[in-house]
Amino acid sequence: MVEIYTDGACSGNPGPGGWAAVLLYKGQKKEITGYEADTTNNRMELTAALKALECLKEPCDVAIYSDSAYLVDAFNKNWLERWELNGWRLSGGKNEVKNADLWQSLARFAETHNIRYVRVSGHADDEMNNKCDELAVAEIKKHKS
Repeated sequence: MVEIYTDGACSGNPGPGGWAAVLLYKGQKKEITGYEADTTNNRMELTAALKALECLKEPCDVAIYSDSAYLVDAFNKNWLERWELNGWRLSGGKNEVKNADLWQSLARFAETHNIRYVRVSGHADDEMNNKCDELAVAEIKKHKS
């Protein structure tokens, strides 16, 4: 089982953003981070999960831990399936799903890996979630200077 902790941060929304993920597997730990100059918090949350999944070299059982209800609920409440069936439009059919490009990429990984999405409390006592938050915020600060 690969455990992945993710977080995204944004200074302003939209604004400069950072994302981070910590991957844990068989006692090994890998930290990855990134930055976008003009983005949203939700895009950073999704990007963190996506970039972490891109690190996997073969099909795996994966648990992704995130404080983003947007990310976790989309999978656990089957929003993604409905959006896809609806042509990547919301239930009313008028509005497009925001971040559809990232959702579609995440959906492709679900075809390869057995992924479980777990919601954790943000800014609480989850050590790995706090580490991801720290790394994502540090990416923003690094690029501001």
